[in-house]
Amino acid sequence: MSLAIFDLDHTLITGDSDYEWGQFLIERHIVDGEDYERENDRYYEQYKEGTLDIYEFLAFALKPLADNDRRTLDTWHKEFMQEKILPMIPQASKDLLAKHRQQGDTLLIITATNSFVTRPIAELFGVDHLLATEPEVVEGEYTGKVSGIPCFQEGKVERLHLWLREHSETLEGSWFYSDSHNDLPLLKEVEHPVVVNPDEKLRIEAERHHWPVISLS
Repeated sequence: MSLAIFDLDHTLITGDSDYEWGQFLIERHIVDGEDYERENDRYYEQYKEGTLDIYEFLAFALKPLADNDRRTLDTWHKEFMQEKILPMIPQASKDLLAKHRQQGDTLLIITATNSFVTRPIAELFGVDHLLATEPEVVEGEYTGKVSGIPCFQEGKVERLHLWLREHSETLEGSWFYSDSHNDLPLLKEVEHPVVVNPDEKLRIEAERHHWPVISLS
């Protein structure tokens, strides 16, 4: 039995859940539309370029969680799942997860997007193990701060190794599926890196390392 690790955004789903959550907030007039959309787009471009300051971004992305109570956020998230996430789930992703389940592999989703946005998506996929950026919670409400190591770039590797120790797992025979050059540190850690609908920087690296390239969309 091996560990099968999956990035989420643009890998198991065809879009970016963090970005789409921002768009959902704009469309519902929960945030200042013009200013928020400009910043959301700016950070998204930085992410794609590999220049994102994760702490600066998280101060922006987690603020709506601090500005609204948990019950309201949970209600909005149910609507977000129906409107934004369900249309972004291809059958090929479900089939890939099913294949690894049938092989007896342990499934893990690892994502830079915060766990408020992503945990219900992991649950929808039937994946019990999720490593995501964790928003700080005090007395049941979000503070707008991040808790622990953001699950981004080298932070994914750090978080994964902590998880491996906690669960007495290893990377022997491990798989990792990702679309982004931001995940190169983790792709180089596993035995079976697989590139999914890669960005241009990752495509070049995949060709250099002779990694398999697949499409799930």
